[in-house]
Amino acid sequence: MSRPAGREPRRLTRWWRRRSLRTRLTVIAATAIAVSVFVAFQVASELLDRELRDTAENQLRADSRVLATTAERAGLARVQLPPYPGSGRLVRVILPDGSTRTPAGQPALPPVSEHAGRVAQGASADLMESNDSEEGYLIYTLRAGDGAVQVAHVADDSPINRFGLGMLLIGLLCVVGGALVGRTVARTGLAPIDRLTAAAVRVAHTRDLDADIPDEGGGEIRRLIRSINDMLAALRDSRRAQRLLAEDAAHELKTPLTSLRLNVELLIRLDRRGTLDSALPAESRTRLLNDLGAQVAELSTLAAELTDLARGDVSDENTELLDLADVVVAAAARARSRVPDIEVALDVTSMWVSGRPAALQRAVLNLIDNAGKWSPADQPVQVRLRAEGASAVLEVDDAGPGIDAADVPRVFDRFYRADSARALPGSGLGLSIVQRVVDAHGGRATVARSARGGALLRVDLPAAAPPAPIARLTAGEDTAVR
Repeated sequence: MSRPAGREPRRLTRWWRRRSLRTRLTVIAATAIAVSVFVAFQVASELLDRELRDTAENQLRADSRVLATTAERAGLARVQLPPYPGSGRLVRVILPDGSTRTPAGQPALPPVSEHAGRVAQGASADLMESNDSEEGYLIYTLRAGDGAVQVAHVADDSPINRFGLGMLLIGLLCVVGGALVGRTVARTGLAPIDRLTAAAVRVAHTRDLDADIPDEGGGEIRRLIRSINDMLAALRDSRRAQRLLAEDAAHELKTPLTSLRLNVELLIRLDRRGTLDSALPAESRTRLLNDLGAQVAELSTLAAELTDLARGDVSDENTELLDLADVVVAAAARARSRVPDIEVALDVTSMWVSGRPAALQRAVLNLIDNAGKWSPADQPVQVRLRAEGASAVLEVDDAGPGIDAADVPRVFDRFYRADSARALPGSGLGLSIVQRVVDAHGGRATVARSARGGALLRVDLPAAAPPAPIARLTAGEDTAVR
């Protein structure tokens, strides 16, 4: 079975990608030098061959002119041809009848070519030609008298061969040296990355996020080190926030759990003794059961808020274009169902925003719940929604005692509860969730003193264009949810 055509290239690509960067750089450097040496050899060989050929041709022309001058003076048939010395140039005289004369002892030259015969007949003045025989003669034919003279030279490739051998040895040395240099350069250039890798491995093994990687090197290496240090700083902050959340959650859960455990143990102990009815009158038992119910509800609320807060995101729901007035009305209705005694006065104008409905309703509900804890029974929680510039402004105020100036900077902190709020139910997470929801929607949450003397919590969210012309509620219209 034949293999797919593209399998081998893909296999080679996978093999190459599995090599280390140091090995890649070494191979690339050696390959680049090998290619450079090969190209240089080809160019130099061609130039050397041309130079040797030009030198040989010039020498043949010079010797031919001397021989032609001598032959014209003495005659082609009578000119003296010295015996062949055993090496060097080869000569031949072509007579008018086409016969030839050669020195004694000289090796036989190839037969006179048709073109050389035309030179002897006067068709042209000279001719330079190469013979393709095993000897590889370079023959120059020059018209002389009624015939011609020829001077030949045996083509010698030994200089080219010696040059090629030398270039091969030099090339091998250059490739080996290039590989060593490439390896050294790769090791030196990648040393910061090696130290960076070792530091990252050390952090992974020791879980020590406080050890920053030394800022060394330059350019890309420095940017990489700084990016990793920024990532470590973000991880440190995340772990610190996680630890604080766990510590604060444990602290906040401790009080209701202790109270709940003591009350349950009391009921169990009295029930085992059979003195539950006598020790706890109906009124006290009802009060205790109500207390247990309130503590369970507080634990449920705290667990839900901790879960929401620990997720690290506002919600998994998608962002959509919605009328914030509908969200506010729905949140007010939920607040009334959770705390029947709360009274909410709405003054809302239809305002469109881009956001997550459930998250925004949770934030508004937390604001109303917080205000309901402080507002006197005969004073409603006032909720206003209006446009202000390019923002939708939501204000929730109460007629309570207000927030002390010292507590204002920490109102939106996790688990923070003012001293005056210790006796009230709550986890200290409600306003923190409000802050996170508002930040996720690109808004801003602030706190100030209400005109009625209580707290004024304000949320500014970016307004959006409505999807179509809509009927707005009349500004200033109050709706009481009782």
